[in-house]
Amino acid sequence: MIVGPRALGILVAAAFVIDGVVHGTSASAYDPAHGGFITEGNLFRAEALAAAVVAILLVLTPNRLTWTLALAVSATALSAVILYRYVNVGAIGPLPDLYEPTWQVPGKLLSAYAEASAVLVSGVVLVVNRGRRRAPSEPRTTTFQENQT
Repeated sequence: MIVGPRALGILVAAAFVIDGVVHGTSASAYDPAHGGFITEGNLFRAEALAAAVVAILLVLTPNRLTWTLALAVSATALSAVILYRYVNVGAIGPLPDLYEPTWQVPGKLLSAYAEASAVLVSGVVLVVNRGRRRAPSEPRTTTFQENQT
């Protein structure tokens, strides 16, 4: 049995829901006492919002653009959590220092697993469907070389 794009969209949307809930519920723990606009807490809120938007789009319209967006959001989130788990990058411009050298924070590992599964499934869907750009009902156009023979 082959799983269709709608089912895969729902599966990846569930991963984004997990990611969004973890980031949304954890955000306040990362708010600095001095406030500010670009804080780790606000970055968590932005990730939760992005995850929610992508989850909704995957359920409503699992198309190439949505899958590309899902891959981009999940890959950047996973890259960030892995990078800042193992490398003390420090503050970069307006971005705060996000280094957290542990997986023991509640929800962090679960969120990373959800992000990794979203990266994997989104990437596979895009690779498998890379040649399916035209709808089956569209006529095939001939190339210049085919017209010359």
